[in-house]
Amino acid sequence: MPRLPKGMVRRGRSFYYRVRHGGRSVRISLGPDYAEAYRRFRLLKEQGIPQRSEVTVELAAREWFRTYVPNARGAYGVKQTDARLRHFLEPFMGHLVLHKAGPQDLRAYRVWLEKRGLSPATVKHVLSDARCFFNWAEGAGYIARSPFPKRIMPRIQERPPDRLSDDEVAGVSAIPDPYGFVVRLALRTGLRWGELTRLQSTDVKDGVLTVHQTKSGKVRRVPLSPALRPELRNRIGKLVPFSSPGQFNTRVRILSGVWRFHVHQLRHTFACRWLEAGGSLPALQQILGHSSIVTTQRYGRLSDEAVREQAQEVWKRGHSRGHTSPEEAVEAQS
Repeated sequence: MPRLPKGMVRRGRSFYYRVRHGGRSVRISLGPDYAEAYRRFRLLKEQGIPQRSEVTVELAAREWFRTYVPNARGAYGVKQTDARLRHFLEPFMGHLVLHKAGPQDLRAYRVWLEKRGLSPATVKHVLSDARCFFNWAEGAGYIARSPFPKRIMPRIQERPPDRLSDDEVAGVSAIPDPYGFVVRLALRTGLRWGELTRLQSTDVKDGVLTVHQTKSGKVRRVPLSPALRPELRNRIGKLVPFSSPGQFNTRVRILSGVWRFHVHQLRHTFACRWLEAGGSLPALQQILGHSSIVTTQRYGRLSDEAVREQAQEVWKRGHSRGHTSPEEAVEAQS
């Protein structure tokens, strides 16, 4: 790579145009590719930085969506981001001049989102998009500093995994094939619905299932239980002959009588059973494809039945060692 011209700097893997603008030092992102970065650098040197007053939040957000989002998110994420821009960010603050948007506007944005009846999780996703957009605008030189304030994100109340009971597992596992086979496959591998529907028989080899198209983009290998291997042995082509999770859920509910069933419960159930059987968190993280073990830890809490069983064992051991229970102490005093 040739020596960088004056005003062009490199930080990490990306190049920037550094210039004094409006009395402040501004860095404008030029991208990671040197040839394209140099072309943009020369263009900015010739034409100058666009006047900030001409750029609204909507125009800048569409530029962010066009240049940044497709490179950072998958197809589903791009679709979700587009919907959140059209339904939330643009209607509320699209008309604002970008450099005039401040922390008070973003706080009002959160209140507006909550008044629309959105769940805390959805509000958090929408605000995360706004934070990402304003950080991008700062890096691109549209604004000197992101106005996104601290302590604005809603707190999400933790919910226990939505798992199936043993009786419900028996009910959904016993329904006729191909529905029963898909239930058993999901229950014994912990795969997401999208990963299940893309599986081919050629992905099974030597007792291991190779999952290619994953949410994280990383290939992972899932060991198959001995009970599942015979069911996969003579199958050819696509393993799951369904595409719509809604239709699959409806059919399983009718056939099994488990009316609260949805297919993602099978992933939760797999994870909880893995840990209850003594499996480790790191191994479960790898099987489920979580980027952070913090996500996996939510399955680490024992079921109510397991807690009761352990409590009984603790009480029995305490009694055998002569420990007096509170109830026995009360009786002794009376």
